Amino acid sequence: MQTPFATAAALPRPLAADGESSATNLNDQDNAPAVRLLTDTLHEATRRNASDIHIEPAEHGWRVRLRIDGVLHEIPRPPAHLRDAFVTRVKVLARMDIAERRVPQDGRLRLATSPGRLEDYRVNSLPTLFGEKLVLRRLDALPADLSLDSLGLDPRQREAVDAAIRAPHGLMLVTGPTGSGKTLSLYCFLNLLNGEARNLCSVEDPAEIQLAGINQVSVREKAGLTFAVALRAFLRQDPDVIMVGEIRDNETADVAVKAAQTGHLVLSTLHTNDAPAAIARLIDIGVEPYNLAAALRMVTAQRLVRRLCVACRAPAPHSATALHAAGFGEHELDGWQPYAATGCAACHGIGYRGRVGIHQVMPVSDAMRELIVASAGAHELARLAQTEQVATLRDAALARVRDGTTSLAEALAATEVA
Repeated sequence: MQTPFATAAALPRPLAADGESSATNLNDQDNAPAVRLLTDTLHEATRRNASDIHIEPAEHGWRVRLRIDGVLHEIPRPPAHLRDAFVTRVKVLARMDIAERRVPQDGRLRLATSPGRLEDYRVNSLPTLFGEKLVLRRLDALPADLSLDSLGLDPRQREAVDAAIRAPHGLMLVTGPTGSGKTLSLYCFLNLLNGEARNLCSVEDPAEIQLAGINQVSVREKAGLTFAVALRAFLRQDPDVIMVGEIRDNETADVAVKAAQTGHLVLSTLHTNDAPAAIARLIDIGVEPYNLAAALRMVTAQRLVRRLCVACRAPAPHSATALHAAGFGEHELDGWQPYAATGCAACHGIGYRGRVGIHQVMPVSDAMRELIVASAGAHELARLAQTEQVATLRDAALARVRDGTTSLAEALAATEVA
């Protein structure tokens, strides 16, 4: 039987020229329970600044969880009988096939969640044992601050990054796991370079941040538009700066490295644990070491750690042994004490509010180029970086503990090495 939420009256307006849904106002819909529940859920996600909304079916009922500052938190469980209508409602708005429940689907929607406020969401469905699981990713059209200051770099790191991104050519890599803020870092770099005198091009999967002045392309693999295809097209577009959302394969890596050697500044990301490992990774996927040594200018690695709520953080004395084990030196223990999360109304009882980046910034020196040409492994590169006084991610995290920004437990969790 067809659900009433799939009727023509419930459909959003026609797709915009770029293939995405035009704005739909939640308040214009009828007052059906599922619609009200969706409205309430999205308002709560916005109020608590959640990055993702998880809709998860179970054998008896379902649950909704919000990812806040990188951690999932369950909100009060909705009525079990609204599950199917809720899922159908989201799929209709996201222009997904409501009759197809056997394979994953992707969609996108834009909703006016309050007067004067539009929110974009990327939607993915996944068939599970007990029904479809949905994840809605909240997409900010443009973060409030795209300056280098917003990234949390220390003065020495900022100076090195600023010099690298103002170079006329070369390859700059940002590494880290999914959700560590790599794309935002790249857009901060692009925003600094954005101006009338430069042609900036980016290719992503998909483009999540819209920035005026940049020629943005979204990957469409089914249509044959891959990272490598877009890169080759960029090179015929007279670019000054090229951003590649992610280097995933040898073909993309090869084109990116050669573009960096031929007068272009290329910015990209890679999934590795730290900066030295990125170099070994590119060699492993087939980039010639001598080409990489000639092109690579800087590698940065990053993580996001949660900020302690300043309204309720409390001193948490730790033993000297515990602080030594974390990585603090003997000379760093006097005159301060760590803080820990407690929880209050301001932070919804979590103890943390917001996140800040921690970074490892590794310029590529002449000595490092020699190791790259020799196909050195990540451990050798890391040893050289240490002698060149490149701070590790753990060093950066402990600095945030010492200045009271985060807790020792959060710093250790974010920089734990498997």
